[in-house]
Amino acid sequence: MGKFLKVITGILFNALMGVIIALSVGITPAFGAAGAAGLSVVLGGFMPSGASFAGVLTEVWTGEMVKKLRAGDVATFLDGVPDYSQYAENDVIHLVDVGADPDVLINNTTYPIPVQALEDSDIPIGLDKYQTKATPITDDELYALSYDKMASVKERHGDAILENKFAKAIHALAPASNAAKTPVITTTGGVVDGLSAGRMMLTRNDVIKLKKKFDDLGVPVDGRRLVLCSDHVSDLLLNDQKFADQYYNYTTGKIANMYGFQVYEYPANPYFTSAGAKVAFGTAPGEGDMQASVAFYTKRVFKASGSTKMYYSEAATDPQNQRSLINFRHYFIVLPKKQEAIAAITSGVKS
Repeated sequence: MGKFLKVITGILFNALMGVIIALSVGITPAFGAAGAAGLSVVLGGFMPSGASFAGVLTEVWTGEMVKKLRAGDVATFLDGVPDYSQYAENDVIHLVDVGADPDVLINNTTYPIPVQALEDSDIPIGLDKYQTKATPITDDELYALSYDKMASVKERHGDAILENKFAKAIHALAPASNAAKTPVITTTGGVVDGLSAGRMMLTRNDVIKLKKKFDDLGVPVDGRRLVLCSDHVSDLLLNDQKFADQYYNYTTGKIANMYGFQVYEYPANPYFTSAGAKVAFGTAPGEGDMQASVAFYTKRVFKASGSTKMYYSEAATDPQNQRSLINFRHYFIVLPKKQEAIAAITSGVKS
């Protein structure tokens, strides 16, 4: 009885595919249905041996995988950031806080010179753990599909982890709020679309203001990096012809530098509230929250990758479901070494 149901299901499936093909080439759907069903009964070998629906016309599928669009797969803003992966033993790294610098005596006439201890301290940091939910892959799927389902699943798990870890990275590099060593400034340009109220656009003057903040903090020029959010890239493209002309560098593929900042763009930048506080990672932005551009000094931040492990159970060990399960675990982190030399530009709002 089970075999009979499989055959009937296969014939019905082929008939449906025949209708679709007939409509696409302009012939009577009934002929397409009858022809596809009859062909599968006669030939019966389009499926691999042992497939659940023997006779199904797998040739109607192209095998082309249409994957989810992932605009943030490549996080070039982390290129050149100090990589401490080699120190990530047991998925934990240890930083050393060297504390204060020694006092300097000028034209000293008093001896003996005073002794000043410099206290260092250990900072253990556990890497973030990224885990994907397990994906089932049945033996029936592996037999019936015309593409490599296992490879597709592995790739999508990897892409999902990349997307999340880079989004968390740029979130971590943004200050929690405005402070002396972690400035958060707001844009001052005209309102979007020329309206009388709404989001105020980013201008070059705002970038110059950010430069002055870094200058005042003594941040070295070499290594300053500005990661523009999508809104701010659009603002400059619409209103700054020089930026628009330099938006794409045909040699490097990167945005041209601006006032000492290496300029990048990333679509998953963090959001800030109207009060200037960073919205927690993983929390959906609320009404009035604005996406921000993020600036940092590369030598004051770090990245580290830890272990990566694939978990896999074979269908052969699951006789009831006859399916394999696969998921991944990966350790990674990006953080400022200290809460200094990081900044953000969030959009102002004109009411």
